[in-house]
Amino acid sequence: MSDQPHRFGIVGILGRPNVGKSTLLNRVLGQKIAIATPKPQTTRDRIKGIRTFPDWQVVWVDTPGIHEAQTKLNRYMVELALGTVQEVDLCYVMVDAAKALDSAGRAQTDADMAPVPDPDAPVDPAAGSGDRVLDETKEIISHVAASRKKAFLVLNKIDKISDKSLLFGVINRYAPLYDFTEVVPIAAKSSGNQSNIDSLLAATRKHLPEGEPLFGADELTDRPMRFIAKEIIREQLFLHLAQELPYSVAVDVISWEEKGDGLVVLHANVHVARKSHKPIVVGKGGSQIKAIGEKSRVILERLLERKVYLDLRVKVDEDWTDRDDKLKALGYT
Repeated sequence: MSDQPHRFGIVGILGRPNVGKSTLLNRVLGQKIAIATPKPQTTRDRIKGIRTFPDWQVVWVDTPGIHEAQTKLNRYMVELALGTVQEVDLCYVMVDAAKALDSAGRAQTDADMAPVPDPDAPVDPAAGSGDRVLDETKEIISHVAASRKKAFLVLNKIDKISDKSLLFGVINRYAPLYDFTEVVPIAAKSSGNQSNIDSLLAATRKHLPEGEPLFGADELTDRPMRFIAKEIIREQLFLHLAQELPYSVAVDVISWEEKGDGLVVLHANVHVARKSHKPIVVGKGGSQIKAIGEKSRVILERLLERKVYLDLRVKVDEDWTDRDDKLKALGYT
């Protein structure tokens, strides 16, 4: 038996859209529970992922990407993400290392670096080089600094940087923005030792408080299967639909029935914000919605280990992304 005290803690995963937060959650869990697509702002809700080790248990909280909000839906997403800071023991501030490098052409030198901010003073998002990636990350860090929470700087997508020596420039640019407990470069999509996930897990365990587990060893998430099913369908909408359309689409699971023969019968509505969107989602002769439903069904059957009957219907809800009543009805409150 280990002489080490048992540890338990909650870790918030924060960052700009599309830095790999959901991909990281799925990776550290060893199973997919959060949807992830190449499109930014895919995540709209917080999702907790739970993993139990022999002498520690951790709850990771995946959050929506923090961005400049234009609609009530977007404001909901940003407020949800920033509110997570107050509820966790440790924050991962994630940065797309490749984009941080490319957006400025080169990482800043030591002479360009901003001073370490006073934890009591929010960071000025307009300060620094004017690089959008840096400025928006500063805004996120200002909320972490105000809470005085422990935080890791997690530099993701290092596999996209061929010359790894350039990482030092990225670290020199971002690490001084806060008194980070650890700086951990990772590649959440890579396999084996190249990902550096084991180092991230070891550092996380080290900095979590002592405590007993709050969840059973076999629990993976706090979300019910109806929510996971809704997200799987929404992921397929993002993958099948082009450009901006997925951002004005929502999914509502209206019924879930488990039959005696092991069949799960699932009915869901796909909500669109414009009448003109409906024929696009449905497709010619229903081909688009059929493809979305088929792919969703296959993923659900793999996850549930049961046969699934999935019925998808497309419903027009004009301007639902900016209407309080519709947002509430769809769970975005």
